[in-house]
Amino acid sequence: MLQAQAPAQAPAPPQAQAPAQPQQPQNQPQQPPAQPHPQQSFAGAGGYVSSIPVRPTHLGHALLSEWTKIRSVRSTMWTLGVMVLLTVGIGLLTGAVIAGHSDSLGPESPLNYGTFGMMMGLIPLITLGVLVISSEYSTGMIRTTLTASPARARVLTAKAIVFFALSFVVTLVTTTVVAVAQYSMLSDMAKSAPTGAEWFKATVGVSLFTAMIGLLSLAVGALLRHSAGAITLMVGVYLLPLVLAIFMQAESLKDIQTWLLEYALPSQLNVMYDVALTSSGPSGWEPLWIVTGLAAVTLGSAYAVIHKRDV
Repeated sequence: MLQAQAPAQAPAPPQAQAPAQPQQPQNQPQQPPAQPHPQQSFAGAGGYVSSIPVRPTHLGHALLSEWTKIRSVRSTMWTLGVMVLLTVGIGLLTGAVIAGHSDSLGPESPLNYGTFGMMMGLIPLITLGVLVISSEYSTGMIRTTLTASPARARVLTAKAIVFFALSFVVTLVTTTVVAVAQYSMLSDMAKSAPTGAEWFKATVGVSLFTAMIGLLSLAVGALLRHSAGAITLMVGVYLLPLVLAIFMQAESLKDIQTWLLEYALPSQLNVMYDVALTSSGPSGWEPLWIVTGLAAVTLGSAYAVIHKRDV
């Protein structure tokens, strides 16, 4: 009986051998894989690459920023407008009243009567000086300002320069208008015409004095960082000493009364107009140096604490 033979199996196909990998020389270091350029990868992922060049900031940028802010807010127009209205309005009214009810000015100059309007016009300027910096703390915009310009001393310097220049220019124009108007109304009653030095002091000198008080207000606003509190404090510093002196009629308080009458800010303004309330105390240009020193000390204190506080 024949046995069935198993079918012969087909020979297995030869396995394909993988090509041999070229071996790198042992002494040659391996090259790291190339990294794509950051901008190329960012753009390829659908992002945006700005073509605006990045430049380091300086004080000029901060000055431009502060000028843009101070001229674009309503408080600047309102406070400066009220200041000009009070100074010019009261100045013209004073000149008209004196011209209609007096025959002679005596030894006084026609320029001396500008002090009444400027005494009231200083209050809106004090308010603006505080608001220049305290309003940013109240609204939280100071965070944006310090993010754009992290150098806090630079920001405070820019605010001080811009506000001082603005207040000086506005006051100079206002005092010049008042001086010319009062001179035209009262020149016939004066015994002598004002000298060039008197004109310079009644315009430029008074404007510098007023701008320094505004700078003092800005420094107080930087220290307190609260609009209502800083305005109240500055108005009190400006008016309270003179009010207290008026009510100090006791003989034991005469020395204090005299000192307050000599060094109160309204009294210093009168000296700048050559209308001193007392025969002693500061004279000439001394009130300007006094208020400049006071503003410098207060502003220096603001610089000292601005880096130690959180926003």
